[in-house]
Amino acid sequence: MAVEDQSPKAIAQETTIKEIDQAREDLARTIDAITDRVSPASIARRRAEKLRQRVQSVDPKLAAAGAAVVVVGVAALVVWRRRR
Repeated sequence: MAVEDQSPKAIAQETTIKEIDQAREDLARTIDAITDRVSPASIARRRAEKLRQRVQSVDPKLAAAGAAVVVVGVAALVVWRRRR
């Protein structure tokens, strides 16, 4: 009878150990996700990827026009400063 009494307890203990191990694994995954989310390197990588996607979606003609405006503006500033 002593063997029968220990068997359900042993099964319950094994089940509890498995639940604790599963909870540890879940917690470890959660901590890893939080660490990745707040890591400065990860933040920089995500922002760089967003910027890369934005740049790729810009029309090349629009980008060229913007660059031309900047060049003309800098040239005008240089000429203006030399005349002063």
